[in-house]
Amino acid sequence: MTYAVGDIHGCFYALKSLLEKLPLSEEDELIFMGDYVDRGPNSREVIEFLIELSKHHRCIFLRGNHEEMLLNCVKNGSDCDLWFFNGARSTVESFGGVEEIRKFLPFFENTVYHYEKENYVFVHGGVRPGVSLEDQDPFDLVWIRDEFVYSENPLPGKIVVFGHTPFEEPFVSRDKIGIDTGCVYGGRLTALRVEDRKFFQVECANRRW
Repeated sequence: MTYAVGDIHGCFYALKSLLEKLPLSEEDELIFMGDYVDRGPNSREVIEFLIELSKHHRCIFLRGNHEEMLLNCVKNGSDCDLWFFNGARSTVESFGGVEEIRKFLPFFENTVYHYEKENYVFVHGGVRPGVSLEDQDPFDLVWIRDEFVYSENPLPGKIVVFGHTPFEEPFVSRDKIGIDTGCVYGGRLTALRVEDRKFFQVECANRRW
């Protein structure tokens, strides 16, 4: 089976609770939709947990806009103001400083912008409608919102599973499924089992960060 997990944002205990609800076997695949860090209180614990999990399960780690901002700042020294405006302080505190984050750069660098499986495309933000997957701008893949969410058939023949844009309930249409249900804002953390489109959810207790 294939499970896609929505935006975690440092909500470590919700992540643990959600995975405990999934009837996982060693053959199952886990696709994480990006935004593992920022805003929530336990970003380091989330990353350490995901690294350990990947030793025992096949895991695909998509890149979210928050991973993109982290890499731009910590690795390249650019756009740090943008990152801190979007919740970086909680991440730096969780890791115990920027130098500690550097120890985990291989994880962030190895995240991917999209993943295809059968007639599904998994991506953090979405896609630019009318542009082939191969020609998508990485900026759109992690940042796009309304132009994608409210489009019709953005990738012909494909169902796009995405995070990034929070909804109270999973967003389901003919050609897209959104599974960011605002955990860090006091909503829920959601996983989608792709084969039967069954949703698994846990409540989150975080205040807005």
